[in-house]
Amino acid sequence: MKPIIVGTDFSEGSKIALELAVDVANRMQTGIMLVWVRREKKLFSGSELNTMTRLAQDKLQELCDNLQPSMKHGKLEWQIVNGKVSSALATLASKLSALMIIVGTNGASGFEKYWMGSTAVRVVQDAPCPVLSIRAGYDFHKQLERIVVPIRVNANSRQKVPPAASMAKIFGSEVHILGLLELKEEEGALRTYVAQSTDYLEREGIPYSFLIREFSTYSDTVLGYAEEVNADLVVINTEQDRIISQLFLGTNAQQIVNKSQIPVLCIHPEDYINVAARV
Repeated sequence: MKPIIVGTDFSEGSKIALELAVDVANRMQTGIMLVWVRREKKLFSGSELNTMTRLAQDKLQELCDNLQPSMKHGKLEWQIVNGKVSSALATLASKLSALMIIVGTNGASGFEKYWMGSTAVRVVQDAPCPVLSIRAGYDFHKQLERIVVPIRVNANSRQKVPPAASMAKIFGSEVHILGLLELKEEEGALRTYVAQSTDYLEREGIPYSFLIREFSTYSDTVLGYAEEVNADLVVINTEQDRIISQLFLGTNAQQIVNKSQIPVLCIHPEDYINVAARV
């Protein structure tokens, strides 16, 4: 069974991420691996590291004990791994063939000082699978009714439509295709891309709407539209393949992840997988 990995620092944001992950795991009929990353010893004394580890073990077990009764199909398990947060989560995700990684994004608080400043952006850069980020304060109990998928005139833009469609099937959502027009001479190509995307959704039996909109600032236009339609999820890609994105995620994707007040599902261009696939 391919699990969902949830990175935790025991902050409010990561707790919300875990609770959302339980809902997603139940719908995907899979389990969850809850992960805390222990940093290298050179940053702490041996006694400090041992104390931190014992505290983390207790907190991880408590979270699993509290939420396991809510799991309908799989187990909620935990691991402590060593290294930098983003690379450690990526390595574990590869080892477990994880369906996705879910992380919370919020300011430092409590245990988060031991998270060592890693961001959702860095996790997206390193991850071998889609990454779902959620900000502290988001009401994850709200039904995921509307998904926004921005489409531009580039080779990778439409590749996010199948994963978005998979999420829509899982949650019974409507997909809102937002065609983003940067240059007037690209309008014909953009309308073709949007039509191809909506044709796919129609074949999959997923309710949808579409809109063409000119833009100057990508992130502001996408997030503004998401707010207009009261969206519950934005699906984007990293704009570059994984090797390049390990060096630079892409300004548009980075701004979306950093600014969004609603969950963001980030897909690498080569991630052709169906996020609903499971063993």
